[in-house]
Amino acid sequence: MKHTPLLAAPFAILALAACTTTPTPEPEPPAFVEAACGGCHGVQPPYLSPNTRAPSFASIANRPGVTRATIRAWLIDAHNYPEQMDFDLTRERVDEVAAYMITLRRADYVPEQ
Repeated sequence: MKHTPLLAAPFAILALAACTTTPTPEPEPPAFVEAACGGCHGVQPPYLSPNTRAPSFASIANRPGVTRATIRAWLIDAHNYPEQMDFDLTRERVDEVAAYMITLRRADYVPEQ
């Protein structure tokens, strides 16, 4: 039996389509993160921080050595000061913020200039 190019073409197109990748959509921040943190930090694309002294969540998440545990520890131990925030974070909120931030880690991350 002879194969004709017309029969092979659909299979080649399907094989190529299976090889393409679609970019991973950016995760949406929880409403609490947007409301509580978005006033100072860039919490979603394009990750522009309203407060130039506050790094974006993507910038923080992509620092070397940052993990969910290190984010949690920092939020619990270092960020609950009245001069930085006018509220305290419960353990549940700390977990929520850390869980979201860690989703922003990217192997191809390019630091902000």
